[in-house]
Amino acid sequence: MKEENIKTTARILLGAGLIAAGIGHLTFARKPFRAQVPDWVPLKKDDTVVYSGLVEIALGTALVVTPKKYEDTAGKIAAGLFVGVFPGNISQYTHKRSAFGLNTDGKRFLRLFFQPVLVYWALKSTEKSKIRL
Repeated sequence: MKEENIKTTARILLGAGLIAAGIGHLTFARKPFRAQVPDWVPLKKDDTVVYSGLVEIALGTALVVTPKKYEDTAGKIAAGLFVGVFPGNISQYTHKRSAFGLNTDGKRFLRLFFQPVLVYWALKSTEKSKIRL
């Protein structure tokens, strides 16, 4: 499989995952997502979950449909989102909040290592191809 096809597939899968997560924020997974909102966020937890869900749907859609010319920008924004929500993962760990099957300190701690993977995925699946001579 060509590198470009792999990147396209990875980008579309990431976008679809963001869309699914965003829909979860607005519907069936609203309560578990509230467990990840740090107490210091100045909005109501439910409002934060709804707003972040809308952002995830929009960003996921952008990753799927954005013209090639803007893919790297969409990827950088997605990476920024993953960095931006990382404090929520830390909050879930430090406050021992169970959600999404993360019901032990060990599981919540291991979850912290997945966020850099998402950042890498967003950047690598959208980076401009290098010209080879």
